[in-house]
Amino acid sequence: MATIRSPTVTLTIFAVLCALFTASYGSRGRFVGGRTEIKDVKTNEEVQELGRFSVEEYNRSLRLWRNHVDGRELKFVEVVAAERQVVAGIKYYLKVLAIENENNRVFESVVRVQPWVHSKRLLNFAPSISFNN
Repeated sequence: MATIRSPTVTLTIFAVLCALFTASYGSRGRFVGGRTEIKDVKTNEEVQELGRFSVEEYNRSLRLWRNHVDGRELKFVEVVAAERQVVAGIKYYLKVLAIENENNRVFESVVRVQPWVHSKRLLNFAPSISFNN
């Protein structure tokens, strides 16, 4: 048996679906929570500082893990590419250029920043598999 819906119920359902669809999009048609490219990477002081932080945290974890420094620490050069994602804070996906054993090498870093609790956390740091400078 088919049910007959009034035009008011149909319009209400349609309005709710439209509102949900519109709310799921951020600015310029991107989904909220999606990654966005950071254009001014080389002049963006915050991004460069996060790259420096990533290398320092990596080096600190090396010292803790190995219980000494054996010349394998990295030297930060610059962040060469970055993306930002709004989550519970802001997650930064960075391509960090660093010196390892006197050779330039690119690493991928993920840092989560929660400014309201003054928190920065390195989530991942690893050599980049594919990066064209």
